[in-house]
Amino acid sequence: MQVTAGDLLQKINYPSDLKQLTEDQLEQVCQELRQYIIDVVSVNGGHFAASLGVVELTVALHYILNTPYDQLVWDVGHQAYGHKILTGRRDVFHTNRIYGGISGFPKRAESEYDTFGVGHSSTSISVALGMAVASQYKGETDRQHVAVIGDGAMTAGIAFEALNHAGIENSNLLVILNDNNMSIDPNVGALKEYLTDITTSKPYNRFRDDIAHVLTKLSAIGPDAFKIAKKIEKSIKGTLLKRSNFFEALQFRYFGPIDGHDVKHLVKVLRDLRDIPGPKLLHCVTVKGKGYSLAEKDQTKWHAPGLFDKITGEIKKSKAEKPQPPKYQDVFGHTIIELAELNPKIMGITPAMPSGCSLNMMMKAMPNRAFDVGIAEQHAVTFSAGLATQGLIPFCNIYSSFMQRAYDQVIHDVAIQKLNVIFCLDRAGIAGADGPTHHGAYDLAYMRCIPNMTVSAPMNEEELRNLMYTAQQDDMGPFVIRYPRGTGVMVDWQRPLKAIPVGKGHKICDGEEVAILSIGTVGNEVIKATTELGNEGFYPAHYDLRFVKPLDENLLHEVFKKFGKIITVEDGCIEGGMGSAVLEFMADNNYTAQVVRLGIPDRFIEHGEQPELWAECGYDAKSIMEEVKKIGIKRNPHTIAS
Repeated sequence: MQVTAGDLLQKINYPSDLKQLTEDQLEQVCQELRQYIIDVVSVNGGHFAASLGVVELTVALHYILNTPYDQLVWDVGHQAYGHKILTGRRDVFHTNRIYGGISGFPKRAESEYDTFGVGHSSTSISVALGMAVASQYKGETDRQHVAVIGDGAMTAGIAFEALNHAGIENSNLLVILNDNNMSIDPNVGALKEYLTDITTSKPYNRFRDDIAHVLTKLSAIGPDAFKIAKKIEKSIKGTLLKRSNFFEALQFRYFGPIDGHDVKHLVKVLRDLRDIPGPKLLHCVTVKGKGYSLAEKDQTKWHAPGLFDKITGEIKKSKAEKPQPPKYQDVFGHTIIELAELNPKIMGITPAMPSGCSLNMMMKAMPNRAFDVGIAEQHAVTFSAGLATQGLIPFCNIYSSFMQRAYDQVIHDVAIQKLNVIFCLDRAGIAGADGPTHHGAYDLAYMRCIPNMTVSAPMNEEELRNLMYTAQQDDMGPFVIRYPRGTGVMVDWQRPLKAIPVGKGHKICDGEEVAILSIGTVGNEVIKATTELGNEGFYPAHYDLRFVKPLDENLLHEVFKKFGKIITVEDGCIEGGMGSAVLEFMADNNYTAQVVRLGIPDRFIEHGEQPELWAECGYDAKSIMEEVKKIGIKRNPHTIAS
């Protein structure tokens, strides 16, 4: 649905148009930009509250900076909708996150204004520093480099590493800390408390208002005056805050906190900071969801609410006439509580995604046994390892694509030491509208090559529960359970828990000529395909492996002895995945068969709805049916289902 922009916003196609306006007109631009985001997202969906919170900052940055020559890096990208609208994509913004439309995140291939592709958090400072050092090396001393990072993203180790490095580089770098006390869920940790101390210090806030402007004037007089002013300011800051400034200790010039919703003041401060050399940090206090009262009150709910009525705030849900299957994340959330009630050793850990993975249920029911460690996947894994050394059984729930950030910790801190850490990988496989940064394409491949690791994938909610029950038994070692985003297939899913033999698959249905091997929830697409094929007189067999490591060798011997044509299906990368494991088994045991592998091809898959992307990759039910017929199975007209 196309939405009409306001009078001023209609005239802004690029930042050069924005610069033609007076500073007095910027407040109207902010109002129209905020309303345009509300109008479009309410009818098309997408991330919501984060971009509303940085409208004024976005307008001020593009008003002052000479983008794209000046390099502007948005951390994560949830907050970059206003940036996209002001940089040539207003009229296609309604295609945001839709199959074939623009990306929901900054993307280099999409626009020269998108200086870096982002989707995972906390990369902006490292990137902007790299750009700044490169500009300095090339003699581009007039070029500005700005990283906009949320306070939630600042909890990740890579952000601290970048700050530590930037402090010793005399590069033209400005870090803008967007402090709204939120990522997707409320922020946690000592840094949050530190920032709160700064923002609530009344004497300090009275002092800091004009410091940037004064320093700019002194720098024009001479270097000695500038150095003296820096020493005076540092002394006053330390006294007023009653402790040393963390950012100043890393040799950043610290400015703020300032109101991130006062666009005129932001313009003034950014203009002043542009002329101050070296690494600088501007602390902006903002409200996530600013300008939409419901989002301001419940920022977690309105992070990405889906479609909603912008007047009433009613979030639109499909009307179901009968009970619907649950989301896999909710199956995890309910089941870990059930298991923890039976086993006092069980603990829950997530890196800043308690609502996204439903660990928030356990955090509410058992607050001393469930931990949100912030956006810190590496720490989450090694913290879990520490718990495991003391006989506890941690369920470490991390999105599949985010787990990539902690791969060394999985190997070094867990697998080598055979620690019983259970990795529940949510959003495995095609993740949908978030696109290539969030697709969980690689976990089967990157986990199955690790010694001591068990790697499993349930086909439905009942199997997810039973695999969780299996993994928490004594001496199970490192254990992976991967499952997708979205709803399951069972309404009656809360069945009694029972153990599944590790490395044991099962036969779904017998058949003729062709055997289909699947792993995980994509097996439900295979069931749809085999059912329809049966109606047409084709009868392939179907086996659910359940484990890619260890493989069910007895099952595979049965398959290769009986079938000369085999199709493997997985919601993961073909390169090194389950199909590759089957080929390795075939070669190791001197079998000969025609094997076709279906899965995510060797390229990055863009955004869209899951069924659209399954079809593009060639492993939805229709594609599986076509592959069965293509491989040469014979139709049996005498046994067509009536």
